[in-house]
Amino acid sequence: MIRPGKNIAIKVPLHRWDETVAFYRDRVGLEVTKELASSVCFAFGDMTLWIDRVERQSQVDVWLELITDNPDQSLVKLGSPKRDELEPLDGVNGHWTSDPAGVVLLLRTE
Repeated sequence: MIRPGKNIAIKVPLHRWDETVAFYRDRVGLEVTKELASSVCFAFGDMTLWIDRVERQSQVDVWLELITDNPDQSLVKLGSPKRDELEPLDGVNGHWTSDPAGVVLLLRTE
């Protein structure tokens, strides 16, 4: 079984990062829950919205988290490519993949 996780990430080019963070903080009014060097986390209902600064990127990407008991089996079920080169999975049992439209998915155990 595959179900939604608790994280959504918006990967933002360096030149749009400050104004994107300000948009969600000041205009939308989301509560900042964590600030890191290249990420700001917001409370987004029961989820966490990460706004991540990406220095060598020209467009915005939305990345979603999916929870499963067996990431390998779920990757086969989805028929999606393994894309583990995208970002390190330090201490996470899972895989990066993508949907047919190119939305990046983190398929992981809880």
